[in-house]
Amino acid sequence: MKLFLETTDEEHTITLNEIIAELERCGISCERKSIYDDIESLRQYGIDIATRKTKTTGYFVANRTFELPELKLLVDIVQSSKFITHKKSNDLIKKLESLASKHQGKMLQRQVYVTNRVKTMNERIYCNVDTLHTAISENCQISFKYFDYNLDKNKHFRNSGQAYVVSPYALSWVDENYYLISHYPKNPEFTHFRVDRMSDIKLLQEPRRELSEITGEKRLDIAEYSKKIFNMFGGDEDAVKLQFDNSLVNVVIDRFGKDVNLEKANEEYFNVRVNVAVSSTFLAWVFQFGNKVKILSPEGVVEKYKEMLRVNLENYK
Repeated sequence: MKLFLETTDEEHTITLNEIIAELERCGISCERKSIYDDIESLRQYGIDIATRKTKTTGYFVANRTFELPELKLLVDIVQSSKFITHKKSNDLIKKLESLASKHQGKMLQRQVYVTNRVKTMNERIYCNVDTLHTAISENCQISFKYFDYNLDKNKHFRNSGQAYVVSPYALSWVDENYYLISHYPKNPEFTHFRVDRMSDIKLLQEPRRELSEITGEKRLDIAEYSKKIFNMFGGDEDAVKLQFDNSLVNVVIDRFGKDVNLEKANEEYFNVRVNVAVSSTFLAWVFQFGNKVKILSPEGVVEKYKEMLRVNLENYK
C-alpha cells in the first residue's frame, strides 16, 4: 500500500516485476501470485488500483481522497494565508504533499509562492483557535491577555496587562485574519479580538452570557453579521441608503451579498439600502470609490462622512 500511494499516480505506473524488486530491497521475498492476491486485498480495502497495458501491465492508484487540483488549491490557501506562520505553512504543505504521490508532490512544491508575504508571528494561533472552538462548544467564558506591537516591535499588553474575561460566540475569518466575536461586560455590543494577538487563553467554569440577552436571538448568523461589520470595526448600526455608479454592481454584491436589493436611480446610478455598523472603516470603504458612490441618508451618517473628509483635508493644508 505504501509503495502504491507514494510512487504511483495516473502518469506513473509500476509493474509486477518492479513491485517484487522493491519488496526484495525491503527484505521481503514474494512471488507473482501473492502480489495479485495483495493487490486484490488492497482493492477490497478501498484503494482504487487500476491497470494500464502497454508492453507490460502497469498498476497505479487512480483515485485518492484529494485530487491534485484540490491539493494545489489547499497549498495556495496555506501559502497565502496571513495568519499561518512560515514555519507552520511549511509543515502543513509537507503533510499535503504526503496525500499525493512523490511525483505529484514535486508539482505541489512548484506552486506559486507569495514571496515576502506578511505572516503572523504568533506560533500559538493554532492552539488558540482550538481552545476557542472548545470554549464555544462547551458554552463557557474565557480569560486571556491581549496585546499590540509597539515601535520596538515588542508586545504591549492592553488593559494594563490584566486579563479580559469574555463570553465567546463565534470565530470569523475577515480580511485574512481570525477574529473572536464575543461579549465583553464593559461594552453593550459585541467585541472583536484578533486571535493572533491573544495569549494565555483559559477556559473558565462560568457559563457564557446567553446570546438572547445581547441580540434577542438564540443564534448568531455570522454571514449576516459580517455584512454589517466592516473589517471587524464596530459602530452604531444604521439603515444607510447609498447611491452607486453602475460599474460598481459587482462590488456591492461582493460586499452585501446577492440578495441585496438594487434600485435603479437613473441610467447611470443605482441605490441600495443596507444595515451597516457606521464606523470609520465603513466611511473609508465608501471613500475609496470617490465620486462613484454617495451616501444619501440618514443625514447623521452624511454629516459623519463630511466631518471625516474635513479632518483629513486639514492634514494637507
